Amino acid sequence: MSPCPHDVPPVSPGSYSASPGLDPVRQAVARFLQRRDGVPSDPGDIFLATGASDAIVSILKLLVGGEGRGRTGVLVPIPQYPLYSATIAELGAAQLGYELAEERGWALERGALRQAVTEGRGHCTPRVLCVINPGNPTGQVQTRECIEDVIKFAYEEQLFLMADEVYQDNVYAEGSTFHSFKKVLFEMGPPYSEVVELASFHSVSKGFMGECGFRSGFVEVVNMDPEVKQQLAKLVSVRLCPPVPGQILLGALMDPPQPGEPSYERFMAEKRAVRALAHKAQLTEQILNRTPGIHCNPVQGAMYAFPRIHLPPRAIAAAQEQGHPPDMFFCLRLLEATGICLVPGSGFGQRQGTAHFRMTILPPEKLQLLLEKLSTFYSAFVQEFS
Repeated sequence: MSPCPHDVPPVSPGSYSASPGLDPVRQAVARFLQRRDGVPSDPGDIFLATGASDAIVSILKLLVGGEGRGRTGVLVPIPQYPLYSATIAELGAAQLGYELAEERGWALERGALRQAVTEGRGHCTPRVLCVINPGNPTGQVQTRECIEDVIKFAYEEQLFLMADEVYQDNVYAEGSTFHSFKKVLFEMGPPYSEVVELASFHSVSKGFMGECGFRSGFVEVVNMDPEVKQQLAKLVSVRLCPPVPGQILLGALMDPPQPGEPSYERFMAEKRAVRALAHKAQLTEQILNRTPGIHCNPVQGAMYAFPRIHLPPRAIAAAQEQGHPPDMFFCLRLLEATGICLVPGSGFGQRQGTAHFRMTILPPEKLQLLLEKLSTFYSAFVQEFS
């Protein structure tokens, strides 16, 4: 792979760039998006960032304001990636959680959105709807029909739509397909394609790229009012510019090697390696689901499983005595006994009265051993507190 896009002029990685990013890299991103979606993309609508997280925070800063019942309400999925809850709290906005339907594979349902908006209007003004697809921590891939419903809901409620799509290259379950919100929006046509405001996010940290240490990503804004976009340009200029080495890398990854070029075969081999996660996803689901008391939905995408676990009343009481949520208590005991580190579901939000944990499906050779040790420990834990 060449070190930078062919049309990027020589530049020192130690120098500043324009605040929205290097123009040739923004152009490379626009070409990538046009190839992906079959929809024109304007480099002027693309803002490079220090990873997708930085871009998400910038957009939330742009959209949040007001006080009392006039303060901004932000709809986020439950469970959700904690970046959202932390940023919403820091900005003084109101978090409006909509529960994903675990019993239907973590589906996003219109009724949950309606409930969140209705309840939120009692104490804030709902203005933003965040969707994570493929899901983190839940590992689901939303259907096209679901995405259309979300877009229609955003149109009806005049909500700004934020689509976190950083795991778009991590889709491997049979029958699952990634559909970008922008592509679906434009294929739906007017009035949606002309009115619904959208910010979509991507990153070099995930998928076959996995270059998380370079901290590089971008946001593309669609149908944003020109004056608001001008304010976004001012906002990102406060942090001067994203790291230039990360920008250069992003440009290279948006313009990948083509057949016949020296690095094409190696590039394709690394890209195909992501598909190997399909076996690990199935293995995780199978081993966890054959353990009484654990239920794991199919892992369709991203790189996590988020199984539900039954915890006996005595275990819940022991957790309360130590001041921990029950799933945190379980995860700490697991870590002490086996060295396996999981993230308790309470850190992501979950339906009241349930307990979960998030685990990655990435371990290269020892995943089956890890899952079997986890299963054995859980069974012993339940027996201990029964």
